[in-house]
Amino acid sequence: MAEDDERLLCEAANKGDAQTVQTLIASGVDVSCFDEDGFTPLMLAAKHGHAGIVKTLLDAGAPWNALSPSGLSAGDFAMDSGHQQAFDILLNTGIQAELILGTIARKENKIGDLDGDYLEDRVSFSEDKLMDADSKAVMMAWEKPLMEAHAKAICSRGGHILNIGFGMGLVDTAIQQYGPVTHTIVEAHPAVYDRMCASGWTQKDNLKVVFGRWQDVLPQLEAYDGIFFDTYGEYYDDLREFHHHLPALLKPGGIYSFFNGLCGGNAFFHVVYCQLVSLELESLGYSTQLIPLPVKDCLGEKVWEGVKHKYWQLDTYYLPVCQSLEDSE
Repeated sequence: MAEDDERLLCEAANKGDAQTVQTLIASGVDVSCFDEDGFTPLMLAAKHGHAGIVKTLLDAGAPWNALSPSGLSAGDFAMDSGHQQAFDILLNTGIQAELILGTIARKENKIGDLDGDYLEDRVSFSEDKLMDADSKAVMMAWEKPLMEAHAKAICSRGGHILNIGFGMGLVDTAIQQYGPVTHTIVEAHPAVYDRMCASGWTQKDNLKVVFGRWQDVLPQLEAYDGIFFDTYGEYYDDLREFHHHLPALLKPGGIYSFFNGLCGGNAFFHVVYCQLVSLELESLGYSTQLIPLPVKDCLGEKVWEGVKHKYWQLDTYYLPVCQSLEDSE
């Protein structure tokens, strides 16, 4: 009987039959059910742009972040079908939910997705990637154009530049090309730091390398004209914590950016987190401009050979450029 009611709910959501949807919800039908194809009522309503039913289902507790067998959420269906009203409802719900719970980025992105302590793991270097002990990529060569774009943004005002997380040195190599007055790098992994020393990074005239976790070396840092943040082995909460230090670290008029790998495996979740981080930075007094950069051509299947986790699967990368609201007005 319950299965029949769940099937009816899915059919009603798909057709846009709001009255039947409300009646079935009132009778206690599980709004988180899936049909035989693996779609929830919310996905079906979103796919066809039934915005009123989308709201009704969400109000009744339908999970906004449930995924279909192909890894798509209701928001993805609304976005792909161009149903703006349904998309906006789902986006607002996702933002509010993540503001409170923050569950998605804790589970899925380059910042998180860890089984242990990265700093205690062995890492391996190759020409095109830096890998952790679990065959997950810390940094990859396909990111080079993105890192060059980040460097251009944070060096646009010259002066003193800070980068948190060296990795393969892609962004720092690009930063050096702009001839900053000073260039400070914070790197926490012992093997990466040793490789930096062996490669001559610690011998450069305008460059200071600080070994340690950024949380531990904050007293050694000053104020900078440009800051970039790209750590591995941390979660969204760590990025959020770093943002609270920006007023002390970023000079007035300075530019801040970070690797925007938040939920890089799902287009809708990525949009949610782009909006979420923008809102949180705004509450700290910073405006965020998201610059779209196409990356599809950088990501052939061979890119991910030997890599356990594809931390980026989207066609467009949104590069964040942040500065104080007063300076951006």
